[in-house]
Amino acid sequence: MPSWRHIVLNDKNKNGIGLSFAINGIKEAWKRELNFRIHIIVAAFVIGACIIFPLTTLEILIIFIMIYIVLITELMNSIVERLIDYLQPEWHQKAKIIKDMAAAMVLISAFTSIVIGLIIFMPKLLKLVQ
Repeated sequence: MPSWRHIVLNDKNKNGIGLSFAINGIKEAWKRELNFRIHIIVAAFVIGACIIFPLTTLEILIIFIMIYIVLITELMNSIVERLIDYLQPEWHQKAKIIKDMAAAMVLISAFTSIVIGLIIFMPKLLKLVQ
């Protein structure tokens, strides 16, 4: 029986760059990863705030880059966790360290995005309440 890798790499009927695989990956992340869903929902609120508040093009660009970074790091963290679980199903200190470091990557990106969001939105919120 051929492996999935053999099937994917030798698929004569495959068109394009595998967009369906990428969409399936996003669907799987949405179904299986609570934190990915949370980040998507927060991103939707932030995009809504971008529509409501007058922002410069640069501010909007920075916000979208930060959303991208948070989502990518969350996906990378999920991949690392699943790979470690697959390769090292029983608990091991080195596996824990790898998972903790991957989680730290998400924490750093999320924290940075919150700080940048506050820097961008706080002056606009303060003008609104004055």
